[in-house]
Amino acid sequence: MKTIVLDAKNLTKLYNHTKVVDSINLQIEEGEIFGFLGPNGAGKTTTILMALGLTEPTSGEINVFGYNSTREPLKVKKITSYLPENVGYYEDLTAQENLKYITRLNGIPGKKADAKIEEVLKNVGLQDVAQVEVGKYSKGMKQRLGMAAVLVKEPKLAILDEPTTGIDPKGVEEILELIVKMSREQNITVLLSSHLLYQVQKICTKIGIISQGRIVAQGTIEEIGKSLLKEEKEDLLEVKVANKLTPALEESIKQIEGVMGVEKKSPDHSLEEIYIKYFREG
Repeated sequence: MKTIVLDAKNLTKLYNHTKVVDSINLQIEEGEIFGFLGPNGAGKTTTILMALGLTEPTSGEINVFGYNSTREPLKVKKITSYLPENVGYYEDLTAQENLKYITRLNGIPGKKADAKIEEVLKNVGLQDVAQVEVGKYSKGMKQRLGMAAVLVKEPKLAILDEPTTGIDPKGVEEILELIVKMSREQNITVLLSSHLLYQVQKICTKIGIISQGRIVAQGTIEEIGKSLLKEEKEDLLEVKVANKLTPALEESIKQIEGVMGVEKKSPDHSLEEIYIKYFREG
């Protein structure tokens, strides 16, 4: 049985009597790249801030590796790294110096910190500009530095809020590759908050869709697609034949000696179809 990394139960947040997060229940298992999907203003960032203990829920609770984010925020922060949409750095310091500052804040001892900084800068492709002031970095380079800042803590959970905002297509692909690499090679569970369907579909193992503060669906894309679109699509029979498939031919195939059976397969569902169903068709 997999460990539950993040567990939200009836999580609710009100601002000025308006529910921005409304009684959500959400679970993320260890090792997942979980896509948290929804339009701007849906409640994604507020949910993240509650997970990190940076704002308190009005009601309900959220736990990270069993630690309550409201009552034990320091324990949560110790095992979690957060990359916000807009990352702030000391721009007159180099990448290496910025990361050194982060390691000091997190109590990572000197020699270990130096080795880890060198390692993560290499992993994100910034080793050749490690001594360059961050103020001279491009947007894409700053986002890669953000990924280095996530990795240098050696977190169990990485929360990434729109990590590819403002980056060119090549840079986007590099960031997505880094996310997959950190998950597979370092067993870091990832919560990826985004409104960009292509990115979520490409790398996420499961997704949660939030709309107007409520979780409207969660699971694999295939599971959600089958549930949501099952009335609109029929099962497809996948066979290789020379001519058009007919019912008689299907039955004949079943009767052929050595054929174990004919498998009916559900169609592939795109995340775009699911998104349109929720957000454009009401």
